[in-house]
Amino acid sequence: MAKFELKLPKMGESVAEATITNWLKNVGDAISADEAVLEIATDKVDSEVPSEVSGTLTEILFQVNDVVKVGQTIAIIQTEGGSVSGGGTPDAKTEAIPAAVAEVAKTVETAKETVAPADFKTSDKFYSPLVKNIASAEGISVAELDTITGSGKDGRVTKDDILNHIKNRGSQPIAAPQASAPAPATVAPPQATQPIAVPVSVNGGDEIVEMDRMRKLISGYMVASVQTSAHVQSFIEVDVTNIVKWRDKVKNAFEKREGEKLTFTPIFMEAVAKALKDFPGMNISVDGEYIIKRKNINLGMAAALPNGNLIVPVIKNADQLNLVGMAKAVNDLGNRAKAGKLKPDDTQGGTYTVTNVGTFGSVFGTPIINQPQVGILALGAIRKVPAVIETPEGDFIGIRQKMFLSHSYDHRVVDGALGGSFVKRVADYLEAFDVNREY
Repeated sequence: MAKFELKLPKMGESVAEATITNWLKNVGDAISADEAVLEIATDKVDSEVPSEVSGTLTEILFQVNDVVKVGQTIAIIQTEGGSVSGGGTPDAKTEAIPAAVAEVAKTVETAKETVAPADFKTSDKFYSPLVKNIASAEGISVAELDTITGSGKDGRVTKDDILNHIKNRGSQPIAAPQASAPAPATVAPPQATQPIAVPVSVNGGDEIVEMDRMRKLISGYMVASVQTSAHVQSFIEVDVTNIVKWRDKVKNAFEKREGEKLTFTPIFMEAVAKALKDFPGMNISVDGEYIIKRKNINLGMAAALPNGNLIVPVIKNADQLNLVGMAKAVNDLGNRAKAGKLKPDDTQGGTYTVTNVGTFGSVFGTPIINQPQVGILALGAIRKVPAVIETPEGDFIGIRQKMFLSHSYDHRVVDGALGGSFVKRVADYLEAFDVNREY
């Protein structure tokens, strides 16, 4: 018999850690080689960790929601054989495992002390953040919370337990806490960057649903971006009649020859990549008081997932792709995003982002910058509209295919001249599209 250390594998050049989201196997379960043992998540992408060997799971060193570094041992698998896998000697492993467990326990306890509100520290019981939030919103004291009989593991109070308790309390409103004495004049007011959470009342007819992991991350990113960047927008209307005509003419032949559907997205991405080469001041990032001029043009492509969440896979070196290559990259990333097959590196390294709000019928939008980038372009819906058409014989009214481009940029480092000129250049490339172009 031998022990094999299952380690968190390397998932990409820029990924150093991951969060354990679910254990698919329990201690004592038999495991086959290449069988998934647990599910993990980086900041955006979920994936599974398979076992490299066959054996029996004997120890789990980290629990759900623990953050693990790449290369750390996360579980021990007992295998048939005479040597210990995973590096090191058997004695060293045996001594290291208890130390690792102790370190994890210490980390968990430290986290509890850091996260828990001051009033919950007086309780000897463990309560999840969701239960504590509900208790705080409903004015349930620690003493009252301690009286609730928990139905969870080790008698822990679950969401259903506290909601049933609230329901049984009756429908009468909870008495408001007594007003405290006025704060001394010497107490500093809260900073503007620290918004005060307003308690939300919950009654028996409401449903409380905890945000999933990705929605929590998105929420944090969006708030942080608004607090970090000075957002300003520029809008421009674009005539894309030639693009619509050209796509209608070639899309069937394109799919037959290339095996790929031709959407409008790669055409727009091509124009954005060209404009970024013309205006490298938009292809930058901000790090404190320093500006990082990006060498590569890596376009983020915001994509909606079936569960309603958002992810931004990245087209690397987008300026080096022709239209066929761009179409293949867009379709590949879009399909793998919907199927949950993106790799961690697929969402890293973006230098500018494009989001297609027109997919959902929006005429234009004011997107939030994807940090640490300094700009994001929203593509509005393409619509048939009456327009004034100028000709040598005079002006007349005709039906044209038009759309709005909405450019959000960081006014800390991008002024209106650059932000407006950039989106104008994108529009110029789109309006100058050759209807007789070969793909």
